[in-house]
Amino acid sequence: GMGISRDSRHKRRKTGGRMPIHKKKRAFEKARQPAMTKLGAKRIHLVRGRGGNSKYRALRLDAGNYSWASQNVTIKTRILWVVYNATNNELVRTNTITKNTILEVDATPFKAFFYKTYGQDLGKVKKEETATRSAKAQEKWEKIQKEWEENAKEKRIDPILENDFKTGRLLACVTSRPGQSGRADGYILEGEELEFYKKKLEKKK
Repeated sequence: GMGISRDSRHKRRKTGGRMPIHKKKRAFEKARQPAMTKLGAKRIHLVRGRGGNSKYRALRLDAGNYSWASQNVTIKTRILWVVYNATNNELVRTNTITKNTILEVDATPFKAFFYKTYGQDLGKVKKEETATRSAKAQEKWEKIQKEWEENAKEKRIDPILENDFKTGRLLACVTSRPGQSGRADGYILEGEELEFYKKKLEKKK
């Protein structure tokens, strides 16, 4: 049949001459339709590969594990939408997720982590503590504050990123291959890379 084929038998020779075809298509040369993973409730198909191995073909995904490198932490979060794809703008319009797609993800779990570690609520103006606590709770609270002070030495955050926390959305890059592994995992953009994509997005508007 007319499958998608990855053979080179139908190509011309390097010199430009035609090759005589004397072989049929082989199963090991077959290719499959692209997954074109979309945003939506998780839907994954199992595909049998060569050697009976499985591929996990994600047709729709709505969440992934995103690592925040400077904080050395990875958290599962919701994917909100696709904002940039170097390959093709069509993929942005249709919210298609591929490897190296730039997405906006929900900042909430990262915010929670940051508060837990440093006691700073990103994206909010700091307000004074006025709560009254029982002795036991107060003791615990002081212990937490001590931890926060300890951690504060390590605290660094990209100013652009800090600004993004206010909107509740962070830019992230997909590093997994959704059509192969059935996951859309990646990392939060920071530093030069974040600036680079911010500029790209400004231009697009």
